[in-house]
Amino acid sequence: MAGAREDDGPPVDFAAWARPALLAMTRLARRLAPPSEVDDVVQDALARGWQKWRTYDPSRGTPTVWLLAITADRARAARVARVRRLQAVADTEAPEVAVEGGFTDVDLDRAIENLPDRQQIAIHLHYFVGLPVAECAQVMECSPGTVKSTLFDARARLRMVLGDGDD
Repeated sequence: MAGAREDDGPPVDFAAWARPALLAMTRLARRLAPPSEVDDVVQDALARGWQKWRTYDPSRGTPTVWLLAITADRARAARVARVRRLQAVADTEAPEVAVEGGFTDVDLDRAIENLPDRQQIAIHLHYFVGLPVAECAQVMECSPGTVKSTLFDARARLRMVLGDGDD
């Protein structure tokens, strides 16, 4: 493990330890977080990583995998907070409107946003961050087979929404 510790605290050189993960963290945050909150999500993930560095277990994955799991969690929290803020504004400004269906636009990003959270994370980690299935499994805390199944289901749902291009 890189980085000496002082008094069983965070590594002396946490920045050097976390730097290799920064690009992947940013890519994942761009895919999962609201656009205006990408930098905050990455910064929050790094802060959480710094605070919880003692809990890092190298047997469960690389530092990058560990930091990506934190980034995914912080992005999910940012999305939830944003939805709550928007809902609070909508509740005070307009009457409630029921939305049926799901997909209103044939747009990849919107289609991905409408996938279940687990499928979104798998798609973003594998296709947009570029992690192999085994590392996706570590980030998602599941087996590689579960990641493969999740990706299969997500692709099937995206094909259904976007069309398979055989027209």
